[in-house]
Amino acid sequence: MAMPPVVTREEWLAARKELLEREKELTRFRDEVGVLRRSMPVVKVEKEYVFEAPGGNPTLLDLFAGRRQLIVRHFMFEPAWEQGCPGCSMQADSVGHLSHLHARDTSFVMVALAPIARIEPFRERMGWDIPWVSSYGTEFNRDFHVTTDRGEIPGVSTFLREGDEVFHTNSVFDRGGEATLSPYNYLEMTVLGRQEEGLEHPWDWWRHHDRYEDANAVGPGQNWWNGQDKFSS
Repeated sequence: MAMPPVVTREEWLAARKELLEREKELTRFRDEVGVLRRSMPVVKVEKEYVFEAPGGNPTLLDLFAGRRQLIVRHFMFEPAWEQGCPGCSMQADSVGHLSHLHARDTSFVMVALAPIARIEPFRERMGWDIPWVSSYGTEFNRDFHVTTDRGEIPGVSTFLREGDEVFHTNSVFDRGGEATLSPYNYLEMTVLGRQEEGLEHPWDWWRHHDRYEDANAVGPGQNWWNGQDKFSS
């Protein structure tokens, strides 16, 4: 992009105040959408899902770990893949310390279709201690629209627990999950932004965090993600 205009500090301050008013509008609108999201109806989960995990086979209810809410990151990792999706990996890198979610009575877990025997070596390579289970052999991914006839798509689903009853409260897919990408949020504060102009796909620059210096590494544009879902934002 061209170099932005160079101005005095006073001129910059005037432009910054003008932009601040638009940012406040965006913040207020985001708050309004949050109210609408929390007022959505919920669906009782009638089916019992049993996952694979190191040392056990937890149910969906078990994944709450006794907390009131559960956030599930649907991680793109098909059984035949040697490693998980770079974009979902960036999302996992962005999660941070789970104690902050736990303090609000909320658990977090990643769920992938690959067997746990494939997941665990990849998790160790990435250095994550986030809870991660496999939905291999279950209908969980299909039921929550992240395994489709076109392949895997990324998403986040949220659940609420009332006693031993579980309710599906919300799901987001595609750009709806960008709010969880901390690199994007930081890049949006810079003058160069995401720097995705000219790429065939916006995600073509993504890599696993240990592969940016690898000239042979490729992003997830290699047919890992086959288009938009009906709930995409």
